Amino acid sequence: MNVMVDVIHTFWQNLQVGVVTQVGSWNYVIIALLVAIEGPIVTLLGASAAASGYLKTGYVLLAAATGNISADLIWYYLGYGGKIEWLQPYQKWLGIKPRQMDHLQKEMNKHAAKILFFAKLSAGFMVPSLISAGIAKVPVKKWFPTLLLGEMIWTGTLMLIGYHGTMMLTNISHSIEYVLLGASIVFLVAMVYFIRRALRESGTFEETTDAK
Repeated sequence: MNVMVDVIHTFWQNLQVGVVTQVGSWNYVIIALLVAIEGPIVTLLGASAAASGYLKTGYVLLAAATGNISADLIWYYLGYGGKIEWLQPYQKWLGIKPRQMDHLQKEMNKHAAKILFFAKLSAGFMVPSLISAGIAKVPVKKWFPTLLLGEMIWTGTLMLIGYHGTMMLTNISHSIEYVLLGASIVFLVAMVYFIRRALRESGTFEETTDAK
């Protein structure tokens, strides 16, 4: 086990300086693991290594997508094993009442595919969205095809950036953080608007006003 950890650690250190430790097909298994742990920067570095001839582009794309999807499923099933009460700490921030949670759960069941698609493209809200889908017990078959589409767009874009921007990778790795931040803010605003509109349509806001 320690040997495997050392191999992965060495591979990651070398990849960051543009060198790939050749361990055959295990190169792509390690990339998948690193993508699941470290995120987009590994995809960029893997694409850069492919551009330099160390790795095969198609296999890097497959490994990166596999790593991301595997991590997504883990977060979903963590939520699936939880309860709706997990969202209670965020109720005040979202401006909702405890009795409105059931309605939100139904809305997640109806719109999970769209929510997870845009969350995938924003990256920043992928984990809470997946956990929410799991808590709401949304079947995987309802959202997985859409998530897979978003994954191919996201990973494919990173591959293009990394492959064609090998000489500018340092600047790109810093710029991607601002891109992710901007996309996450847009997703956050859209989600808050979506939740509030759904609650108004359900009549829960009107019930609160009448009670006052």
